[in-house]
Amino acid sequence: MSFQKGGSGLSEGVDTGLEGRRATVHDVAREAGVSLATVDRVLNGRPGVRPETAQKVEDAIKALDFRRDLSASLLARAKDLRIRFLIPSGSNEFMGNLNAAIERQAREARGQRVEISAGPVRALDPSDLKATLDGLEARSCDCAVIVATEDDMVRQAVEDASRRGIVVMTLVSDLPGSRRRAFIGIDNVAAGRTAASLLGRFLPQGGKVGLVAGSLDLRDHRERLEGFSQVLAQEFADLVAVGPMEGHDEASQTGEAVTRLLAAHPDLAGLYNLGAGNAGLIDALAAAGRAGTMRVVAHELTPSTSRGLREGVIDVVLDQNPEGEIRAAIAAARALAAGSARGGEGEGQRSPIAIGIFLRDNLR
Repeated sequence: MSFQKGGSGLSEGVDTGLEGRRATVHDVAREAGVSLATVDRVLNGRPGVRPETAQKVEDAIKALDFRRDLSASLLARAKDLRIRFLIPSGSNEFMGNLNAAIERQAREARGQRVEISAGPVRALDPSDLKATLDGLEARSCDCAVIVATEDDMVRQAVEDASRRGIVVMTLVSDLPGSRRRAFIGIDNVAAGRTAASLLGRFLPQGGKVGLVAGSLDLRDHRERLEGFSQVLAQEFADLVAVGPMEGHDEASQTGEAVTRLLAAHPDLAGLYNLGAGNAGLIDALAAAGRAGTMRVVAHELTPSTSRGLREGVIDVVLDQNPEGEIRAAIAAARALAAGSARGGEGEGQRSPIAIGIFLRDNLR
């Protein structure tokens, strides 16, 4: 990495093919026909720039494929690393666990020149995620960590945030094909394969297995379904998957999805919930008199799934360790800030979070 000094104290962005070198703020200023100070104001969202001038700078940034380097930006202003988590709101207990982990890590990070905060976005609403990401400014946020809905408008918001100098990472559910710099989460295909392998061993006689997903607009749920289907086709031909039905990660809707599955297939031998809303699943099984009579695999160790394990309603919970995920996200942000990963979608990629497997016998 090389740095050029100028009035703005900013650094180069990504490779542009511009004479074989990286575009700099000098190139942006020259392309837009403005001063370095004006480029600095636009990049940092400061007032004092006419709209038509700001548009010229934005056009130049896109034309040159310019992107600031986080490590140089931090070095130039000698300030703390500021990480903003955007976590879906609602009744999803796992997201509540993530928020609690963020609060704990924020307290631990005090005094370490890392400022950590979290804000809600509406669950499964790409327009709200885009609007929230669009509202972040480089002067107050260095790194945004998002639970991504796979949608083109979210990809564009990630692109725009990156051009403004904000590093974006995905958490839990990925957004490939975007400018996100790292993904923090489990191998979701492996999680789905694990669920299928367990149910195949639980049900050697075969039968029907009902599937419930939060939303197939989430890449992590689609990948779990992909892995599950792979193992059933390869190893357990006597198991037949029915569904998935979507419960939108809400307890009431998940309960309704389970009730519909049971009504349509009273001979269900097993159930796999790829998402959240497990309180509704437990209640629906109890209301139908099926609690403890079928094999159930669910995700995330929460108060509801812990209760399901203790009561014998759920057989196995696959957990992705929210505390470990938040630590990994903070570590990835710090590594990017230190310059250990530079440019390109794959740079800054982390090893997948280990999948925890919990039964009643090892419930903590």
